[in-house]
Amino acid sequence: MFLVGFMGAGKTSVGRALAKLLGWRFEDLDDRLQAREGRTIERIFAESGEPEFRRIESETLQELLAEEGDSPRVVALGGGAFVQRENAAMLEQAGAPAVFLDAAPDELYRRCCQEETERPLRRDAVEFRRLYEVRRPHYLKATLRIETSGKEVGAVAAEVVSKLSLR
Repeated sequence: MFLVGFMGAGKTSVGRALAKLLGWRFEDLDDRLQAREGRTIERIFAESGEPEFRRIESETLQELLAEEGDSPRVVALGGGAFVQRENAAMLEQAGAPAVFLDAAPDELYRRCCQEETERPLRRDAVEFRRLYEVRRPHYLKATLRIETSGKEVGAVAAEVVSKLSLR
């Protein structure tokens, strides 16, 4: 299962809770990408630019999907990964559900501002909202949309399990 959505949607937090609830493995594509490259996302953006980051992101996703394994896993994708046509096509071909974790842009921005993580594309509230509006139609192509506004992480994870009939 792949969790998609905008920055601040809770993909990593919900992904960890979901994996624990299901007894599955959890993986964050951004963490894998940083380990693979030996540098942070912020450094990749600063040194190589967004197009190079997206190329590396696609390669990392392709490697993850090519791995053999019997144990199911929950994978949190970066906010822009599902927006890239080739990545969405890879996920569709893999046949695993993509779950869009959504919330109002103001709440997403507030969540991101409370984090210590630096996000290269966060910028100001106006630009944040504009990027959200551009990406949202892509996220809506996911298998399932879950509203996360005002919900605890565990409740969101339980809702995903229920809606996908995983128990």
